Amino acid sequence: MGSLKISRLSRPKESIFFIFLLIPLFSIAQQTDSLKTATNNADKTLQSATQVSGTIKDAVTGKPLPFISVRFTGNAGGTSSDVQGQFNLSRTGLYSKITFSYVGYQSLTKVIKPGQANELHVTLRTSQTQLKEVTVTSTKKAKYRNKGNPAVELIQQVIDHKAENRIESFDYIQYKQYERTILSAFNLAKKFTDSKFFTKYKFLLDTTQKVNGKTEPSLPLFFTEKLSDIYYRKEPSKNIQVLNARKDINIMKFIDTAGLDVFVNRLYGDNIDIYENNIFIINRQFLSPISDHSPNYYKFFITDTIKTDKGKLVELSFTPRAKGDLLFEGKLLVTLDGHYAVEGCELNVNKLINLNFMRSLQVKLNFERLTNGRYIIKKSDVKADFGILKTKGIGINGERIVSFSNYIINQPQDAGFYKGKSFQVIQNPRQQDTGYWSHSRPDTLNAGMAQIYGKINKLENMHAYKRDTWLAATLTGGYANLGPVELGPLGSLYSYDTQEGSRFQIGGRSKPQLSENVYFGGWAAYGTRDKEFKYSPNVYFSFNKTPYYRYPNNYLKVGYLYDVNVPGYNYANTSAQAALSSFHSGKTDYWVYSRIFSVVYVNEFENHFSYTLSFKNWNQRAAGTLVYQLNDAANTKVGGLTTSEVGLNLRYAPHEQILQGTQYRHIVDSKNPIFSLQIDHDFKGFMNGDYAYTNFTGRIDKRFYLSQLGFADVTLMGNYLSGKVPFPLLNIASANQSIAYDPDAYNEMHYLEFVSDHYVGFNITQSFNGFFLNKIPLISRLKLREFLSFKVLYGGLRAENDPLYSPNLYVLPAAVNGANGTYALGNTPYVEAGVGIGNIFKLLRVDLVKRFNYLDHPGTSAYSIKFSLRPHF
Repeated sequence: MGSLKISRLSRPKESIFFIFLLIPLFSIAQQTDSLKTATNNADKTLQSATQVSGTIKDAVTGKPLPFISVRFTGNAGGTSSDVQGQFNLSRTGLYSKITFSYVGYQSLTKVIKPGQANELHVTLRTSQTQLKEVTVTSTKKAKYRNKGNPAVELIQQVIDHKAENRIESFDYIQYKQYERTILSAFNLAKKFTDSKFFTKYKFLLDTTQKVNGKTEPSLPLFFTEKLSDIYYRKEPSKNIQVLNARKDINIMKFIDTAGLDVFVNRLYGDNIDIYENNIFIINRQFLSPISDHSPNYYKFFITDTIKTDKGKLVELSFTPRAKGDLLFEGKLLVTLDGHYAVEGCELNVNKLINLNFMRSLQVKLNFERLTNGRYIIKKSDVKADFGILKTKGIGINGERIVSFSNYIINQPQDAGFYKGKSFQVIQNPRQQDTGYWSHSRPDTLNAGMAQIYGKINKLENMHAYKRDTWLAATLTGGYANLGPVELGPLGSLYSYDTQEGSRFQIGGRSKPQLSENVYFGGWAAYGTRDKEFKYSPNVYFSFNKTPYYRYPNNYLKVGYLYDVNVPGYNYANTSAQAALSSFHSGKTDYWVYSRIFSVVYVNEFENHFSYTLSFKNWNQRAAGTLVYQLNDAANTKVGGLTTSEVGLNLRYAPHEQILQGTQYRHIVDSKNPIFSLQIDHDFKGFMNGDYAYTNFTGRIDKRFYLSQLGFADVTLMGNYLSGKVPFPLLNIASANQSIAYDPDAYNEMHYLEFVSDHYVGFNITQSFNGFFLNKIPLISRLKLREFLSFKVLYGGLRAENDPLYSPNLYVLPAAVNGANGTYALGNTPYVEAGVGIGNIFKLLRVDLVKRFNYLDHPGTSAYSIKFSLRPHF
């Protein structure tokens, strides 16, 4: 890869150091709105603020008490104590009393001075508890058993009553939801924070934040708040979220804010439901401690019985049977009122769990009792911190709080309301007014958080910040921002192959600053061996004022391309794989030079249905050892092949989420399927088209989550080509001769080895997430992960398209002069399978791939080893 010199930076070394401080963990048809009119109480009377701070300790032990609820009496807003028992609550208004409460402790109300700053040091006494008398009969530790275990019997009652305790048990429910997410960099080296470079940014440091109980300076990176109304209907199932207000900051301007929001929400649990069998968090699926089969994976213990003013609760502690599996450890509070509902829970993970980069994780869920006796979620608080190294070095600390309030049960909206979109946004939701948020959020920001907005406003006006984020965006996004245009992608500046030799490429694209309606993009390249210039100019006419590289698309593209490629081969899409894709096994000497004129219309809808209409005039010329020649007596050579085709592509990805990069969209893996259908028809005689045919291709992709056994990625595909065509226009099986493992290609197949005019294919890759290796002593400490893959391709070639039986076709390339040759896919399906070990050094995956048949083809091998580089949590 080439390098880009930036002469604009006065302190390049310091800038790069600052960038790499932030990059490591992040380089990584229509419905009508049924939106209700939202009104803001902007004329609320401003009053003096009442502030209370102090500490909370256990009255007997004197130890600090974390997570104690602190609220002004008669006000819904509040906060909670930190791990050191410290708290700070400030609220606009004149409040004279403050209440401290937590399950297992007696509530305490104190009188305070309204409209002033108060300091309190509080001690709480435990509630009355009842524990059965235990008689010790032996010093030998008893073996844990499920049978006859009262803790297991109790958790089974919780499991049996899950359906009635879930929020989905109501026919209708609506409530208000407040979300707050913050990411900060911590454990910053003192040498760095005291450096001359960081001096200008030092005002950003938050000195009040605690990480794992320790107060240390942190650097806020991302902060967002949202207020929504949620409406749920049981039958037919419908869930609607109406976003009323949001406010966010992102000092990492080189990372797309919308995409980062999706990523962070998914990382910290978008919607944690303890009653689900599996809880999706940290981009992994954890087994819930009250899943249907949890007693097979967890050990349960009754650790306390608590009397409260609302009834008796039992504290259940649990721990995973296998420490390396994706399981929690923690506590549950269960009601003994006959409903066996969860009143509260705390979920943690142990240090041996097979997760990368995560230093700690804590999930706290609190439930409140409704007037009908049912318990419903009140607050979700997820804290996690990450780092390249487990115990030292810079880390990223994050917290996501979701509060639920104003529940309305079984009072439905008008039937027409539920016909609207699942996600709706009021007009101008970006509410910037500080007073609005002070009155609307259910708790109070601490002093450090409260200052973030003002600090960021100052930061964004600094020239040094603009310079440093420009460099960061260039390095991470691959495009250099030059005002109304961008230069890139930088990852394509240099590459190498046997046909072109060293390839040098430069490209760019326009931005909305130049025009919101018309965009330009393209590149030019030169190969030192073939001594040919390649190029691809494109112009895009946007109908929704959105760049063609952003979602959703609605544009018309007119473009021209001249380039060289391997038949049937798709280059790797990720920069991490690009380096490996330059290295190949076996001989690669089949090449095609293509000239393509295209007109494409793309329209994407908010429900992730899209269609693409296209016209393509394609002239291709064989190169290398590849020769196009007729199957006549003289084997007449053909100089070029031209097709003129129209195409229709339909794609539907329900509930799809995407992370928008500067070059590619990254689909967030989920259980939802993706359907696609491509139909192409070629016209003979139009713009020198040589053949007439129709090609149908369909594909379904889906991920199946299998709880503790990981997940399986499954692809089902099929094709049928109608018409008589030479082999370059047949379906060329996607092969891969590079040393990089390609999940979408046949990794033991040669380029242009198989052609067909009809086929069905089935691919499956099973990722076990270390389920088996976690059970092996010593090896479990390496946190390796297992993969199994299986691919089968079955199809054929009709006689009309087989040059052995039909005239006026091209001869299939023969296996001579070191070439591998091309063959019709026969009645025997092509089969390959692989076994892989991943998470080597948290980055590397190695696959051993076996080919089971067609081993008589020249140059084939039964086995090969493939590599892939990609960091995973």
